[in-house]
Amino acid sequence: MQSSAIGLDGFDATSALHSNRVSDLSDVFCEPLAMTSAYTFGSAQEAAERFSGQQQGNVYSRFTNPTVQAFEGRVAALEQAEDAVAFASGMGAFTALCHGFLQQGDNIVCSRDVFGTTASAFSVYMARFGIEARFVDLTDLGQWQQAIDDKTRLVVLESPSNPLLKIGDIRAISLLAHAKDALVVVDNTLLTPVLQRPHSLGADLVIHSAGKYMDGQGRALAGVVTGSKSLMQVLRGVLRTLGISCSPFNAWLLLKSLETLEIRMLRVQQGALELAQWLGEQPLVSAVHYTGLAQHPQHALACRQQDGHGGLLSFEIFGGQAAAWQWIDQLQCVARCTNIGDTRSMVTHPASTTHGRLDAQARRHAGISDGLIRLCVGLERVSDIKADLQQAFDAVAYQPTVQAAQGRPRSVVANG
Repeated sequence: MQSSAIGLDGFDATSALHSNRVSDLSDVFCEPLAMTSAYTFGSAQEAAERFSGQQQGNVYSRFTNPTVQAFEGRVAALEQAEDAVAFASGMGAFTALCHGFLQQGDNIVCSRDVFGTTASAFSVYMARFGIEARFVDLTDLGQWQQAIDDKTRLVVLESPSNPLLKIGDIRAISLLAHAKDALVVVDNTLLTPVLQRPHSLGADLVIHSAGKYMDGQGRALAGVVTGSKSLMQVLRGVLRTLGISCSPFNAWLLLKSLETLEIRMLRVQQGALELAQWLGEQPLVSAVHYTGLAQHPQHALACRQQDGHGGLLSFEIFGGQAAAWQWIDQLQCVARCTNIGDTRSMVTHPASTTHGRLDAQARRHAGISDGLIRLCVGLERVSDIKADLQQAFDAVAYQPTVQAAQGRPRSVVANG
């Protein structure tokens, strides 16, 4: 056996690289996965024209990839938008919005109830670049009107909010923002386009943390923004330069997940409504937050601008953090997990997890009490979920601090 300096003479290394390359996947039923970083060009001129934008086509997977583009196109269609751009995560998408549409001296007006990390991104990191973040009550149109001025570039809200399920009047807030030439950004993660389509209510940009309900199985991280072609062109420029890129593999997973999105959303919504009604009857529960309950203070608004209420709810129990933690630790079927939108039900304690980076005053302003528990309903039998929640309640009920707290006033729903 003879060998060269770096290989065996009998092995055809060139064939290993070039023979039988498959390029025609037009007849495959499931979308192919384009796991590639680079693309070939027919000529030097074609390469130059693609890089300059004179010719359509893939250039580099940091910002163009067939699988990612298929995902973007499908989400745009579902949100009834002209175009969409995908990113590595939901927070990556928010970062792109800031870099694309803000500059020093601008301000963001944002609902106080947005995801805690979103609030931190605006108030801490954007502030370093001379961008002011103004936080208002999601439900108070007077505060929105007062905060939005000629230097407001982005008006940001999450409706329903996470975890208190407050509702912002998207149409009314959009009118206030557009009067000052500001762009309206709506986080639609909790409802997805199955149950709410904010563009039809005036939103300019709709954002999703796609690893939540869009994936629905806790497998992938991605973010996606939908809007007009002109606005998406700005975000593509950010993506090309800063590289907050969506993984082709994650986009491929999400494409398949979107096929079952409607079925999953309707199923978890059915379970959430039944559990919200049941929780309202439990002696240890002081409040339940779910827009599907007729007692919710914004139930009528939710029914006007939503086609449903989703699978997320929250509730407060007597006894504060100690009782909440003890209750969570007793669970056997429902998972202790900070994600949402999985096939499996999961709970978290927002004050010490998702909103833990906010100080006590900021949490109070956001309505995040120490006894608040967030429940994301999965696809299990509702009777099994109830049984697990009940045995946890039974274990906590015998604690003296909880028994003492039960003498306080109680409401079925407390928000708005």
